[in-house]
Amino acid sequence: MKYRVVPIEEAVGMVLPHDVTEIIPGEFKGARFKKGHIIKEEDVPKLKDLGKNHIYVLELEEEDIHEDEAALRMARAVAGEGVGWSESVSEGKITFKALYEGLLKVDIERLLEINLLGEVALTTKHNNVWVKKGEPLAGVRAIPLVVKEALLREVERIAQSSDKKILRVLPQKIFKAGLLITGTEVFYGRIKDAFAPKMLPKLSAFNLSAEGPLYAPDEKDFIRDTIRDFLDRGCEVVLVTGGMSVDPDDVTKVAIRELNPEVYVYGAPVLPGNMFLYALLGDNRVILGIPACAMYFKVTILDIILPRVLVGEKLDRRAIASLGHGGFCYNCKECHYPICPFGKAS
Repeated sequence: MKYRVVPIEEAVGMVLPHDVTEIIPGEFKGARFKKGHIIKEEDVPKLKDLGKNHIYVLELEEEDIHEDEAALRMARAVAGEGVGWSESVSEGKITFKALYEGLLKVDIERLLEINLLGEVALTTKHNNVWVKKGEPLAGVRAIPLVVKEALLREVERIAQSSDKKILRVLPQKIFKAGLLITGTEVFYGRIKDAFAPKMLPKLSAFNLSAEGPLYAPDEKDFIRDTIRDFLDRGCEVVLVTGGMSVDPDDVTKVAIRELNPEVYVYGAPVLPGNMFLYALLGDNRVILGIPACAMYFKVTILDIILPRVLVGEKLDRRAIASLGHGGFCYNCKECHYPICPFGKAS
């Protein structure tokens, strides 16, 4: 890459290394031609009107790639399913958007590899956040006006080192949920149910058609059979509230265990939500045991786990254990979740 001063008529096809400003008193003041603009034949008269008979330009060498082309190549390399962008590039920068509602997945390790290269930047929202259609997800940029072909090839090599792209939006696969409220005192009407008013709006917000709520006393067989009934009625995920602590009469987790899940994880390093239960059945349906904190807190471990369940992601003890980093709620006076670090470190 070299700079030189050339007559404007000879600058066609060359790259502006700086903005060219136009001032129209009372009407306009700003960049008429932006840094990085490739000069075209039709630009010459306007540049002369702006007093530019000679101009500093960049001469691209054989291995130099203009920032806009570099950004497009990087976008094609890193964007996967559910991720789109405009082909209109501005100053070597592209913003990615979600093509549909779903779960944003970011390959954090390969993201770091690319950003360690220098001269290019890939910046994303957190991994495992739920996003809406059209929502901005990430941005990619070539930092200098030109980057070397070898650098772009390395970006592409990193991006192609897995069969999964670095940025993806996974679509929702589960749409039917069952809600079971346990507790002898609620079942017999001695106290008012406080769980359903919290759970039903949450399920609706995730496009879930809810069966229930149904109610069960603290009887293991009753709870187990009611869950099985939900599953027989086509529920793909069943939420079971209550009976999740360590008291002897808290039998909900025992009832779930008797359904012979393929994966059974009780306890999670998330506050609020320590006494959470995740069970994956052999037919890929899921049972979630919801602790009492869900009655009192707007956001709990359920808000972290449920989006991943809805896209069909299979969790295990390691995945849930990893939530300890970032799993401590800030308990803000005014909750702004999901614009919040809670649960977003993994």
